[in-house]
Amino acid sequence: MRAVELNVEGMMCEHCVAHVKEALEKAGGHNVAVSLDEGKATMEVGLITKDEKLIKAVEDAGYKATVA
Repeated sequence: MRAVELNVEGMMCEHCVAHVKEALEKAGGHNVAVSLDEGKATMEVGLITKDEKLIKAVEDAGYKATVA
């Protein structure tokens, strides 16, 4: 496992946080934590999980993401 931190733009409320967390969990994230105040998502992923897959999952949920 490795740790990943993403910057997430566009979250306005806890409902947004839940959408981002769900998207990242479906994309392979474990122990996902999303902070509305910081605009960040942190998680653990398998060694072969690509950052691009996580970013696409967040973008498909309607938010912008970049690797922190």
